[in-house]
Amino acid sequence: MKKQLAFIIIGLLVFSMALTGCTPAPAAPAAPAATEANAVATEAAPAPANLIMATGGTSGTYYPFGGAMAQIFNSKIAGMNVTAQSTGASVENLKLIGKKEVELAIVQNDTTDYALKGIEVFADGKIENVRAIASLYPEVIQIVVSKKSGIMSLADIKGKKFSVGAPGSGVEANARQILDVIGLTYKDFTPNYLSFSESADQYKDNLIDGFLFTSGIPNSAIQDVGAQNELTFLSIDDATVSALTAKYEFLTAYTIPAGTYPGQDADVKTVSVKAILVCGADVSEEAVYNITKALFEFQPELASAHAKGKLLDINNSTDGISIEFHPGAAKYLTEKGILK
Repeated sequence: MKKQLAFIIIGLLVFSMALTGCTPAPAAPAAPAATEANAVATEAAPAPANLIMATGGTSGTYYPFGGAMAQIFNSKIAGMNVTAQSTGASVENLKLIGKKEVELAIVQNDTTDYALKGIEVFADGKIENVRAIASLYPEVIQIVVSKKSGIMSLADIKGKKFSVGAPGSGVEANARQILDVIGLTYKDFTPNYLSFSESADQYKDNLIDGFLFTSGIPNSAIQDVGAQNELTFLSIDDATVSALTAKYEFLTAYTIPAGTYPGQDADVKTVSVKAILVCGADVSEEAVYNITKALFEFQPELASAHAKGKLLDINNSTDGISIEFHPGAAKYLTEKGILK
């Protein structure tokens, strides 16, 4: 009997251990679902992306605007981490894209055109791995002269002292483009190669008769000059605007509204380049699609974060862009009927 009892006890123990081995393991906790407020709607959660966005100097527009965009992307796209990096702006940004040291950048569209073609400041080598995401806002060519100079049109610059921008800058390239179309060269007047602040100072000291700026409006240096000096803003006639936009596809017609600056009582016709968002060609289609989608679908929040966000308009998102769109951006803009 004792042996039989022992066998029964051993059998029960073995049966109990077998049952224990069949007990299912606890389920892993479910990943938290992205909330509607914090993610761009996608059928599947996007792959994590850590990207660097090259912007500009901390005192300029690109850096804070880039930071505002990065905040939108990071809060609205699941797994997205974009870091806005301060840089020397367009030329440096494109070189960083070329070296694959950053994935995103804010640049002027004309500078991007030069990079792809290997001209102007990129004459030493093309940058071919840059792709467009969207046009952001206009950077306007503004031509200002003193009333006492007697300059009433662009042709009147002959024989005058005029600032065309810092040497090798995008501003200086824009000056040469306009002069070429109207049939003038630097031999027809005294060119001064000055930055915005230098142009403002020399204008106030009566050392130059006028200057050309390419920037967002209103420009703080022009506001500074206009606070104590009478200014004349030169309009570019319709024929010249048409010739410029036909020859340089990155230029678009633009009107500076009356009242933008003190004493500016009438609209001023001119042309503009665009601040655009670009990326490296090898950034994933998924990441760029979600960035493009967030950029436009959360435009009101971007406008609240930075004044330039108010100028972002999907209907103008392809204006002035002469380079190839990234497939991710093209996919979203095609869905919205912007690209055909």
